[in-house]
Amino acid sequence: MNKIIFFAQTRELVGTDTIEVNAKQWSISELIEQLSQRGDKWALALKEKTVLCAVNQTFADVNYIIQSGDEIAFFPPVTGG
Repeated sequence: MNKIIFFAQTRELVGTDTIEVNAKQWSISELIEQLSQRGDKWALALKEKTVLCAVNQTFADVNYIIQSGDEIAFFPPVTGG
């Protein structure tokens, strides 16, 4: 399983801090596509051009292939402290 964490406006739009998904062997892009199917707010929050992603607290691009146990975080480009 993979823990998916949402921060700032992304969290507000999807309505949750974290979820768990079995995303092993998906790319980040595929994960975004799957999560976006949960509804309009999810799709808006996870638009590839307007959301950043980190895997295990390191920035990752949409082509990264998710491994078992990876923690994925989504957040907007500008985040306050």
